[in-house]
Amino acid sequence: MKKTWWKEAVVYQVYWRSFYDSNGDGYGDLRGVLEKLDYIKELGVDVIWLNPFYESPDRDNGYDISDYEAVMEKAGDMATFKELLEAIHAKGMKVIMDLVVNHTSDQHPWFLASKSSKDHPKRDWYIWREGKNGGPPNNWRSYFEPSTWTKDDGTGEYYFHSFAKEQPDLNWENAEVRQEIFRMMRSWLDLGIDGFRMDVINLLAKKEGFPDADNPNHISYLADNPGIHDYLQEMNREVLSHYDVMTVGEIPFVNPETGLLYVHEDRHELNTLFHFQVADEMPVMDLPKYKDIQEQWYKGVFEKGWNSQFLNNHDHTRQVTRYGNDGEYRTESAKLLGIMLHTLPGMPYIYQGEEIGMTGVRFDSIDDYNDIAMKNKYKEEVAKGRDPKEVFEDLLLLSRDNSRTPMQWNDTEHAGFTEGKPWIKVNPNYPDINVEQALNDQSSVFYTYQNLIELRKEHPVMVYGDYEDLSKGKEPLYMYKRTYQNTSWLVALNHSDQSLAVESPKAFSGAAARLVIGNYKVDAEARSVLPAQLDLRPYEARVYEIVSTD
Repeated sequence: MKKTWWKEAVVYQVYWRSFYDSNGDGYGDLRGVLEKLDYIKELGVDVIWLNPFYESPDRDNGYDISDYEAVMEKAGDMATFKELLEAIHAKGMKVIMDLVVNHTSDQHPWFLASKSSKDHPKRDWYIWREGKNGGPPNNWRSYFEPSTWTKDDGTGEYYFHSFAKEQPDLNWENAEVRQEIFRMMRSWLDLGIDGFRMDVINLLAKKEGFPDADNPNHISYLADNPGIHDYLQEMNREVLSHYDVMTVGEIPFVNPETGLLYVHEDRHELNTLFHFQVADEMPVMDLPKYKDIQEQWYKGVFEKGWNSQFLNNHDHTRQVTRYGNDGEYRTESAKLLGIMLHTLPGMPYIYQGEEIGMTGVRFDSIDDYNDIAMKNKYKEEVAKGRDPKEVFEDLLLLSRDNSRTPMQWNDTEHAGFTEGKPWIKVNPNYPDINVEQALNDQSSVFYTYQNLIELRKEHPVMVYGDYEDLSKGKEPLYMYKRTYQNTSWLVALNHSDQSLAVESPKAFSGAAARLVIGNYKVDAEARSVLPAQLDLRPYEARVYEIVSTD
């Protein structure tokens, strides 16, 4: 298998508007990231992923871009970004930026020109169609709205948007659009950034003819359409192949077979991808399904391409709340999930605050939430006559604001995030869960994450090792083996709040072994020999190393 720096990397995602506010306006900013860079460095990560900070009306928290080559005022300015980029590199880390090129803001000059008249040269930079039978051109739903189409009164035609109506999709069939995007990408890469996280990149190609969908509620018709690989190979050929950078595609609605087409090393498209089988198919932990998904992606992609490991990000509820236990066993289960993600095949992503075990939030009212997807869905369901309280309850667990509350730095007002009024409320549990507390406690979640990142740098088995599930049908146990050359790691995870007695694999039982990492104290004997029976406490995780002398 080809070895590369990015396969060996751990990525830390910075949702900057919720990270740290340097000027008291209530929003995190790039200067705030700069001021907290030593903290990120102490954690030990290799790459920082920054969410979009381009010029934007901010209807969808920066994913509605009105100028790809300017910095939004809330975030700072270009001089600050250059200073931040230099500081990240000086500390031996790299930075990747969000690339959002499926759509722009409806305030982007390109769209304003496009909608100005049917015969404007930029009309074809976006997707315009005549209505049908007095309504939209087809019955498709968007991610954020009941329809992918909005009528423009000025020209009488409808424009297409996969997300909110303020986010019109670009027409990638237009060669001028592609060339302008490629030029923009080069300008950032020439500035010195180290790659891109590519937002919904498999939505660029649209289904030919825009036919009505049999089931409009299942919006997979928006993704993975013919032509997408031509666009990405052209992007790689014209831009990416000329730089030593890392690319990760956000690729919804794919399975291992279709996902591999984006990341196969011989196809020259992307380095790695986020798939959403876990996030989309598992509202809560479903261990048999999770094991199946891991196995399918390992068999489908490993050694041919590269995968990512994550359970939360700015769009998905914090993992300890959604997939662990954020009550009595918050610390133990936060560590267990971290140990699992860092020892499974693929590249681990850490979402800010995950490393201290931050939890999801439960505000009192829809008015306390900022998430445009949640608010639109709430409005739509209440308009159908549903009980507002019931709708609110249904939307709570998966609201994107669960992971967007401010980073909890200390137990002072607003968790030390801002001296102003935060743009979104702070999670009320910040006096107990914060960075200052974590750094002062050697048994905190933070130091488990720090240890995992150090181990990845020292042990190629974590990166390049084979994977074998040893626990099918044995839930709540998840036990697997990673093997590289003459080294095997045995990972045993108890995904429950009950104790669990587990027989060690016969091949390893009694073998000289070393406990590499765990989330409970283990007596000396169980640290140097793999016991015949593992007595796992609630949410206990253990990783043993067995070195073969053959």
